[in-house]
Amino acid sequence: MRYILLTIMKTSTAIVALPLSVQRALAKLGADISAARRRRRLTSELMAERALVSRNTITRVEKGDPRVSMGVYATVLFVLGMSDRLRDVADAASDAIGLSLEDEQLPKRVRLKRSRPHHGT
Repeated sequence: MRYILLTIMKTSTAIVALPLSVQRALAKLGADISAARRRRRLTSELMAERALVSRNTITRVEKGDPRVSMGVYATVLFVLGMSDRLRDVADAASDAIGLSLEDEQLPKRVRLKRSRPHHGT
């Protein structure tokens, strides 16, 4: 008898409900990584070796698979010499919405608290 072993991957609800804009961004990231690898004349096997992952994982990265960890994406970018871009992904200075919300919480005016004179003996 032959037995077939199926591995059922547990899929996170967050992956299933991934917004279309995020899916597109990941697909673009994957395509950009693939193009960068090919511009450097690296095979997917060599990329996998340098990133300490399997060739299948590199294929998934280049497809923008959201189940691949951020650490793997970061390592692949490091191998390509592009990891410095990660520093600014969520930079507070570029967070227009956060800065706007923070500005809304600013007081209308600022008053100095006056210290009361001490009446003493």
